[in-house]
Amino acid sequence: MAILIDASKRVLVQGITGREGAARTRLMKEYGTNVLAGVTPGRGGQQVEGVPVFDTVAEATEALGVFDVSVLFIPAPLVKSAAFEALAAGVKLLVIVPDRVPLYDVLEIVAEAEARGAAFVGPNTLGLLSPGKGVLGMMGGRAASAREWFFPGPVGVTSRSGGITTSIAYYLARSGLGLSTIVHVGGDSIVGLPHAEVLKRFEADPETECVVLFGEIGTSQEETVAELIASGGFTKPLVAYIGGKAAKRGTRFSHAGAIIEGDRGTYEGKVSLLREVGAHVVDSFADIPAVTARVLNRKTISLPAQPNGQTTSGGQPAMTTTDASSAPEPSLRWHTAVSRIRPNEIRLRGYRIDELMGNVTFSQAIFLALTGDLPSPEVGRLLDAIFVSSIDHGVTPPSALAARTAASTGAPYNAAIAAGLLSINQYHGGAIENSMRMIQHGLELASANSGDFAAAAAALVAEYRQAKRRLPGFGHRLHTADPRTRRLLELAEEVGIAGHGVAMIRAIEAAWAEQGSKPLPVNVDGAIAALLVDLRLPPELANTFFMMARVPGLVAQIHEEKTRERPMRIIHPTEHDYDGPEDRDLTQV
Repeated sequence: MAILIDASKRVLVQGITGREGAARTRLMKEYGTNVLAGVTPGRGGQQVEGVPVFDTVAEATEALGVFDVSVLFIPAPLVKSAAFEALAAGVKLLVIVPDRVPLYDVLEIVAEAEARGAAFVGPNTLGLLSPGKGVLGMMGGRAASAREWFFPGPVGVTSRSGGITTSIAYYLARSGLGLSTIVHVGGDSIVGLPHAEVLKRFEADPETECVVLFGEIGTSQEETVAELIASGGFTKPLVAYIGGKAAKRGTRFSHAGAIIEGDRGTYEGKVSLLREVGAHVVDSFADIPAVTARVLNRKTISLPAQPNGQTTSGGQPAMTTTDASSAPEPSLRWHTAVSRIRPNEIRLRGYRIDELMGNVTFSQAIFLALTGDLPSPEVGRLLDAIFVSSIDHGVTPPSALAARTAASTGAPYNAAIAAGLLSINQYHGGAIENSMRMIQHGLELASANSGDFAAAAAALVAEYRQAKRRLPGFGHRLHTADPRTRRLLELAEEVGIAGHGVAMIRAIEAAWAEQGSKPLPVNVDGAIAALLVDLRLPPELANTFFMMARVPGLVAQIHEEKTRERPMRIIHPTEHDYDGPEDRDLTQV
């Protein structure tokens, strides 16, 4: 048996035609999840991984019947409307994968779900998995990995961290402890099924004999678990590890929901209460498998990774047995999903390097390395343009001056490149991330205002003006109409990538002009930020696009410095003359 998901559950995917929706639908289908339909407005009649796509949940329900579960891969500002649509169609369980869903939207989803007798996992969740039965969301990454890592058994897992969720499950399985269901409740401050609600479901599952819980500082989820145990609502053994021991009050640990405020949500308080009610709280993450085995009165079994698929004569992975009371030192084995190297074979995110060579552009390969997904040639063309747009901007930017200065001292190329890259910071090359976050904030405001981009942009601009903050991604010290901006946004329209990110940056530009200020045009950083929002790249990677783009320009500047100029010279930022080729155009190539 399992909780929340099994092979009988009828599953819908909202946002199925997006990059994440399509990739995770493949995972769920390949693992055996009963995915019957997908929904993306305006894409009805298409298919994704053999799954029919409908324009609305109501149309999908009319055609195929009521669904048990809907998994949402929807941009955060649109999650509330998608969730309400699914709940209105009779779906009783939602898995809300996106992060940064506005808090008030989550509160409204909570109220609507309760009113309809439904529930939801997330937001900001990897989802959940019942070994051998089904997966919802993105747990395990790939179906082959999920089958290899997890097998059925008596241990349930509930966790506030996505990465830790799979790590706990993996190490339990490597110790021979099978799993009933693995649940990532979500990393936000308010989630649909917090730990206590998940434990109630494990309590009712006859095949779950013990539960492992990963908690964190912040919120009162773990305190509520202690109250549940004290009241008799959960009677099975609980092994718990609480993260954030060293965090100070007012600081955030790991997730949006992991922040100590006042005396609430402290590490000490959570550990004390859980121990008082009989939970087995471990001080070291590495102790979880041994303590779980001891609680279950079983021996741990080491299942080393079998790179060549070796098994015993019975078809099971080779294993060794140790007593739980004398468990070995924790394994130093760790995981990477970026690349795999074997004799005569190199794979990047699963693709053979030699097959990628000559068939995809360098920009497509970069996107693949960063995200795990191979973009279309159209997206590759746009990425090429992004990188070309920032390849160089003369000798005056700090990164170029720093690289040339280092080269002038005799520093080798790698050191001079590093000097240039280390000069890219908040005021030089660092605006793309801030601009992405501003655009996302604008989209959140629009979602809270019935999708009115103009009103949201006006509110955002007023907010920045009142705080006397500069709009990141707008204005330029030299260009009043940056030609790179125009071309990037044109290309985005040509290849069909321009979406809410581009619409919001344009709305912000218009709102600034309407509020009585002098025009402040979108610069190349703002254009790149808008496109990365529409490509659903995380903001944390934003500035690296500028860095990757600028490296060839830095190499050119460094090489010129080493081959044309004398060592240890004084480099003036503006007193220089250009003596390169005269103006050329592509028609002459």
